[in-house]
Amino acid sequence: MGVPKFDSNEEEIKKWLSHIALICLSEEFQALKTELEKIYLQSNVENFRLTAFQDALYAFLAQEEDERAYQTHAH
Repeated sequence: MGVPKFDSNEEEIKKWLSHIALICLSEEFQALKTELEKIYLQSNVENFRLTAFQDALYAFLAQEEDERAYQTHAH
């Protein structure tokens, strides 16, 4: 899907937001976020819930980018 640009049209932004919402509702995302929250709480990370959410979302988006890059180079 790629990262939206600041000049993206409204339809493209809606697709991007829908994609992020689906990620955030997935069991895999929730499990990773919960695991990170526990680690960050024990490590006294400030705003551990927000940081865990951001890091989990970044991990999922980065993984998708890696998979897309791999598929592009595999063909």
